[in-house]
Amino acid sequence: MMHFEIWQWAMAAAGAFLIGLSKTGIGGIGLFAVVIFASLMPPRESVGVVLIILLAGDLVAISVYRRDADWGHLLRLFPWAGLGVIIGAVATGMLPDALMRVLLGAIVVALTIAQAIRSWRAPAADALPRWLGPVAGLFAGITTMIANAGGPPMAIYLLAARLPKITFIGTTAWFFLAINLFKVPFSYSLGMITAGSLWLSLRLAPFAILGALLGRRLVSGMNQRVFEGIVLALTLVAGLRLLLG
Repeated sequence: MMHFEIWQWAMAAAGAFLIGLSKTGIGGIGLFAVVIFASLMPPRESVGVVLIILLAGDLVAISVYRRDADWGHLLRLFPWAGLGVIIGAVATGMLPDALMRVLLGAIVVALTIAQAIRSWRAPAADALPRWLGPVAGLFAGITTMIANAGGPPMAIYLLAARLPKITFIGTTAWFFLAINLFKVPFSYSLGMITAGSLWLSLRLAPFAILGALLGRRLVSGMNQRVFEGIVLALTLVAGLRLLLG
């Protein structure tokens, strides 16, 4: 594991804080943390470091929102997300990272635009499309395995399901705790998690925990429509970031 200068430690701590904040506040913020870590170290190492930090934030999120999940939606998503993780693990060893980012970014942008149009045309009446759960779950699994970027597909699905903001966050918390734990053996076998990366993750985890503890305060007083708008905007930015590299 590379040795950091002071400014690099500061950036890494800020990234870990944003990861925690995304777990109990606005989920889209987390992708900016992924970008920070990818700029500080090689991509494969950054994915492994971020995964353990994510799990620290997941544990705090579960402690805060453990009673707020919609398990009906989770049970629809889990099998597809698990399959997506397996596909992502295989793709990580076979396909160029640049190609995968472009493909996944295009999918996220398309889903985001479709959800925005759907919200504007029928703000309260549309039924949840049957195909959206499998598609969102599958691509959430693929993107989270490749780049810890599974939030955008998940956000699109939960926005389409029109969950209240607290249920949205609680459902997301349980989803990513389960999926991130499922990813650990794959990440280890692919060399993404090493003794060095684990050491770095554990040193940064307290910043993620602090961010997660503050996230609830951030979101508790936020208007539902404002919350949905912010999530949709950050999801679009995340998709464009993947698409443009």
